[in-house]
Amino acid sequence: MSVFERGWLSSNNVLLDSPDGAALVDSGYASHADQTVALLEQALQGRPLQYLLNTHLHSDHCGGNAALQARFPAVQTWIPPGQAEAARAWDEGALSFRATGQRCPRFAFDALLQPGQTLALGGLAWQLHAAPGHDPHALLLFEPQQRLLISGDALWPNGFGVVFPELDGEPGFAEVAATLDCIEALEPQWVIPGHGAVIAGAAAVAQALARARSRLAQFANNPDRHREYAIKVLLKFRLLEWQRIGLDDFLAWAEGTPYLQQLHQRHGAGQPLRAWVQQRIDALVQSQAARLERDAQGHCWLLDA
Repeated sequence: MSVFERGWLSSNNVLLDSPDGAALVDSGYASHADQTVALLEQALQGRPLQYLLNTHLHSDHCGGNAALQARFPAVQTWIPPGQAEAARAWDEGALSFRATGQRCPRFAFDALLQPGQTLALGGLAWQLHAAPGHDPHALLLFEPQQRLLISGDALWPNGFGVVFPELDGEPGFAEVAATLDCIEALEPQWVIPGHGAVIAGAAAVAQALARARSRLAQFANNPDRHREYAIKVLLKFRLLEWQRIGLDDFLAWAEGTPYLQQLHQRHGAGQPLRAWVQQRIDALVQSQAARLERDAQGHCWLLDA
């Protein structure tokens, strides 16, 4: 097993390799697809990629699927079942890509990953477990002999992914708690998160779970805090891809992004959307997560910090 720890925007990639074939779990974001292909080519040394699996269908986890399918035409792609019809029809309204204003080239899939299923990958038997919360359709992969867990965005070293159902006005915090309980019950010795370093050892896993539960309690007790965090994540994610963009162009993108439109409609308190987004940009600048610069012509630019 090889873990390619990626920086944002991409998720980590996990290569499970054996004489029976190679499988990759999660493929990163579209803008990093060439790098993902290069990492796989270097690791496989001319051998094919047999299987491609996604823990869930967010753009930073499946955005490299199309490039890997082009490079390895015989690869079998498996996805969770919850958004299978949307993926088959490539309904970007039902998938998350349009709502978040992110990119994901169209890809095909061959089979569905079902909770309760066991898959032979990399010479090991991996159990699939449902992991709702961050995404209602997400899955965990757990190998009980070595006690290895591929957690996607259900558990990171310092938390978990944005709870998107809560942004849609649907419950999600209780599902996050249930998924954390599931992880604890599995008793993993190693957790490979969707983002960040591998969590190694029972004590480190317990500490990560404690941090995640503390963060969850803060969000559940103050949903406004979670919403503000999520808005800044959406803004920062897009800025990370562009690195440098005119402030007016960035605000125009935000005005056309459905998630931001919906959140503004529910929580904007009558404030114009552009001014509402500008306040969140100012907060990113104040926290040194972004920078504003004005050029000699007087144009204002937004830059990643």
